[in-house]
Amino acid sequence: MRLGIFGGTFDPPHCGHLHLVAAARRQLELDKVLWVITADPPHKQGNSIASVADRLAMVEAAIAAEPAYGISRVDIDRPGPHWAADTVRLLASQHPTDQLIYLMGGDSLRNLPTWGRPLEFLTYCALGVLHRPGDFVELSALEAQLPGLTAKTRFIEAERQPIASKEIRRRIEAGETITGLVPEAVARLIAERQLYR
Repeated sequence: MRLGIFGGTFDPPHCGHLHLVAAARRQLELDKVLWVITADPPHKQGNSIASVADRLAMVEAAIAAEPAYGISRVDIDRPGPHWAADTVRLLASQHPTDQLIYLMGGDSLRNLPTWGRPLEFLTYCALGVLHRPGDFVELSALEAQLPGLTAKTRFIEAERQPIASKEIRRRIEAGETITGLVPEAVARLIAERQLYR
């Protein structure tokens, strides 16, 4: 089985996330996509983020209508901070017969050499990289730092979605509408739980 891995803080999950995953699933012929909620992201230490329980509930609401999407608790049920190398190693042990394809943006690919143990990370998965218009990634330069990267990388063409979780949180705090930015079920949950206010 071709198993997509889509990790993130998802604070909150939004329509841009769903758009990217749908494009990746079609273009990379993924059988299933696991959404991996990063409970304790190393790059957001000290930031105020919604609780894991709230973010888990929002992702569940966002993907409920799509049977090919599931949630992995691999970064929820262990202490953080969580590094991608550990995440994919654990997922590979849980799904030993599946091919793992880690989904990311071009910015993450450019920064991959700065990740914790990037070569170890690449031993467990291939990469599906969102290629946005005007987004340039110099694969040959990255290949020099991470041998084998080029052969493991496939680009996903998807229309840019001008949606960011940070902007959604700002809108909620300011009392502005988020209609069309998050799935309706997520908007209802945010309102019910009074999140980001």
